[in-house]
Amino acid sequence: MSAPPILDFSPFYGNDAIAKDKLVEDSLDEKRKVSKDLNTWNRGYEFLRSQMLEVGTAPELKEGYYIGEDLPTTHPYFLQKKLNSGPNIWPEIMDGADDFKKTTMDYYQETCKLARDVLKVLALTLELPETYFDDFTTGAVATMRLLHYPPQSADSDEKLSRGIGAHTDFGAVTLLLQEEVDGLQVWEKDTQTWLDVEPTKGAYVVNLGNMFMRSHETIDQEDSVLTRARSNDRYISNLHRVINKSGKERYSIPVFFSGNPDYMIECLPHCCEEGQKPKYPPISVADVVGGSYKESYGRAEAHKEKIEKQSHAADVRQAITV
Repeated sequence: MSAPPILDFSPFYGNDAIAKDKLVEDSLDEKRKVSKDLNTWNRGYEFLRSQMLEVGTAPELKEGYYIGEDLPTTHPYFLQKKLNSGPNIWPEIMDGADDFKKTTMDYYQETCKLARDVLKVLALTLELPETYFDDFTTGAVATMRLLHYPPQSADSDEKLSRGIGAHTDFGAVTLLLQEEVDGLQVWEKDTQTWLDVEPTKGAYVVNLGNMFMRSHETIDQEDSVLTRARSNDRYISNLHRVINKSGKERYSIPVFFSGNPDYMIECLPHCCEEGQKPKYPPISVADVVGGSYKESYGRAEAHKEKIEKQSHAADVRQAITV
């Protein structure tokens, strides 16, 4: 393994703007080498403002690292281009890289086991056998994200600037580990207010995602059309967001458990009245999650292109005036 690179930090304290830019560029180079944009199976580094979950806001003020089951390129899931399936993309130069990989993957595996147990309990609450979701969890895919939220300005416009915009999760179950800095909020429909979710040591935040709900309805919320999912009102995929005005760096580790990519999502037994047809047709796990990824990341790209075109048009008008 190569030694970590030695960066000369002294330009930061000088007056040479070009030298300062080079210092920042050197740091970005390492991130670019492991960017998730370089592969099609969602692994690696995600740059700031790459995603836009809520319509009407700016791309989100977060960066992260995508990790999942570390599959070889000979694995059938990779060869068949299954949802989020392939090898992890690890930093080439990193102090303690081997320990980082081991700790990360051990945590990932244990959290996936916990997600399976959560689904067993949910099955029992729906008057189903504990093993009901076994086919769904066999051969499951899950994605872990190591997220960093830079502090937002205390006077920033909450309607535009978000760590993560208001949304519901794509998959079945999300297990979120927070550190001590808050910022997570959940929407309470009865009071029409956002409630702070205070970090609790030794506890997970557990979200049920759209996939578990099996059907969708559209609601209007803060001038945005948002989608939430529900299993005929038995469980709700809760709307949530992150706004980090703590003045501190916020870190969190969500694990999104999506299930077997080929599994067909249908209305659960006991969630549909006798003689009543399900509201929505069956759909595969891959189509639910893949479509949501494409929509939210595509929205951010479209926003950036719009800003660039506006900037270019302004430059052209200025040139014509001159």
